[in-house]
Amino acid sequence: MSQTKNILFISYDGMTDPLGQSQVIPYLVGLSKHGYSFTILSCEKPGSFVKYNAYVEGLLRPHNIKWEFIPYHKRPPVFSSVYDVMMLKRKAGQLHAKERFDMVHTRAGIPSLIGLWMKKKFGVKFMHDIREFYADSRVEGGMWNRDNIFYRRIYLFFKGKEREEIKNCDGIVCLTYAAKEIIKKWPDYREAIPLEVIPCSVDLDLFDPAKISSVTKNALKKELGIEDNDFIVSYLGSTGGWYLTDEMMKFCKIISDKIPAARFLFITPDQHGTIFETARKFGIRDEQIIVKHARRHEVPLLLSLSNYSVFFIKPCYSKQSSSPTKHGEIMAMNIPVITNSGVGDVAEIVRKYKSGIVLKEFKEEEFQSAAQSIANEFSSGIYPADRSTIRMGAIEYYNLNKAVEKYCKIYKAVLK
Repeated sequence: MSQTKNILFISYDGMTDPLGQSQVIPYLVGLSKHGYSFTILSCEKPGSFVKYNAYVEGLLRPHNIKWEFIPYHKRPPVFSSVYDVMMLKRKAGQLHAKERFDMVHTRAGIPSLIGLWMKKKFGVKFMHDIREFYADSRVEGGMWNRDNIFYRRIYLFFKGKEREEIKNCDGIVCLTYAAKEIIKKWPDYREAIPLEVIPCSVDLDLFDPAKISSVTKNALKKELGIEDNDFIVSYLGSTGGWYLTDEMMKFCKIISDKIPAARFLFITPDQHGTIFETARKFGIRDEQIIVKHARRHEVPLLLSLSNYSVFFIKPCYSKQSSSPTKHGEIMAMNIPVITNSGVGDVAEIVRKYKSGIVLKEFKEEEFQSAAQSIANEFSSGIYPADRSTIRMGAIEYYNLNKAVEKYCKIYKAVLK
């Protein structure tokens, strides 16, 4: 590249949150090696910031990526977000006066409001990274009740901004081919604007089963009280909202009825009490449940204990734009999944790489059939495919290096 391009990346997720560390920093580190200069502007939750800011600074320092942030405000609802928008806009304006950015790269929702503003006010190129259909995801996730006139107006505001952002942006990234086809049908989409599909990628160096020693793994099993003959079904990530905890627990109960040695490992930062309460509701004993909060670098070791990993996500319009981060990480660890159709490209990926079981509906007969198939594998020790091929699927589809190459391609198209 003949001249370094200066990019402002705006994220409403904090860099001290797991998502910032898995789905922002690795991409920007990769892009910085291609000659792009980055400043990150994020919203940081005070508790996470205190715990992990030194860790994040250590990740960024070798790559000369600047990091600016404002505190994230949760309360009162809506008004706190309005305040965050004002503070982000103010901070972005100050940074642009100092850095003179060539492009602003934002995620959908609140960050894209700032990207659109910078495009109009300063003429900065605007990269619109549509990692979710924001307004619809808030409704379908139960956060905005459209029967309430207040939330209905908020929904309509963001749907209007969605159209405006598509009309004014200089490049579009989405996570799934399902989302791409939907976006191309939006009235304000323009064929001349570059559009790339870049799924949530996985750090294959971090999520590598070959790097986990049997000694370390056995020590963790002892710490968690896991016996050698236990059958571990894991769940990775946040619970609630679109993640269907009740349906997963119902399925886990059926698994435990067929495999008495089954135990369920939840690797999650939140709602630990709710997990136990939900398990009890479906007749799962407390001693069958293990809940662990882990930092990002600790996740691969915990995942390595799994025989299977389960995630059920609400199949709805907004989730066609979703590429669950957990899916690539689980596949990279050679672990088959039990999941459902109707979420982004997940079902197609599982079928293509023979990497698990896809449920079409959350019905008793589907749960029973899937659980029986898993129980037959466990009792016989015979699996339908060599599970080492699952990681090969992750390498092909969720490769971080390929994602960085695609970002480079669209960056060049936008900044030419």
